Amino acid sequence: MRRIDSAPGLAPAIGPYSQAVVANGFVFTTGQVPFHADGTAPAAFEDQVRVCIENLRSVLEAAGSGLELVVKVNAYLTDAAQRDPFNRIYAEYFGDAKPARTTVCVDIWDIPFEIECVAVVRGGEATEEAGA
Repeated sequence: MRRIDSAPGLAPAIGPYSQAVVANGFVFTTGQVPFHADGTAPAAFEDQVRVCIENLRSVLEAAGSGLELVVKVNAYLTDAAQRDPFNRIYAEYFGDAKPARTTVCVDIWDIPFEIECVAVVRGGEATEEAGA
């Protein structure tokens, strides 16, 4: 099992968790929020979705995977009106890959959106390294 504590280009985790864990050929990511490494966030929801997915991409790449290898996505919206813009931006990134997905509308503190996923590691096998 390998833990990614801080992916390049992202702010470090703000709590006692890893940004991703690689185990048994899969990458399990923590929820990504719409903040750049410097702590700033875009104002427009569509841009927030892009930042979240780009953060997700960075974590996946640090773990030896990529967006094209995602098999399951969990997305957390905070307003039902976000569904259509989220779907548009999501399709830009995942297109025909269409991973399995659960999307719910919840109250998540002061965060407008969060996304996490499970992906396959390139080559299909996890490494036995400790830490990243």
